[in-house]
Amino acid sequence: MEALSCYHACMSRQLTLRGVPDEVARQLEKVSHESGQSVNAVVNDILADAVGEQGRRRRLERYATWTPEDQAEFEQALQAQRQVDQAMWR
Repeated sequence: MEALSCYHACMSRQLTLRGVPDEVARQLEKVSHESGQSVNAVVNDILADAVGEQGRRRRLERYATWTPEDQAEFEQALQAQRQVDQAMWR
């Protein structure tokens, strides 16, 4: 039973999409072809973007790829917050 619960916890969710208009399907196939991705990957990207997941990832990538100048600016902005007011600690 342990393996079964791990299987469901670790596997991606499978969805079936019905009633996709022909024009939407054609556009998805066009985007798929142009991007070199499968239609499934394209639809996953579109859905993730629609629910905000891609925006979150882009923000996280920005913070993970700061330039040395970005880091220095950030550190300078925090410098005043790192000062200990000794009078307040008495």
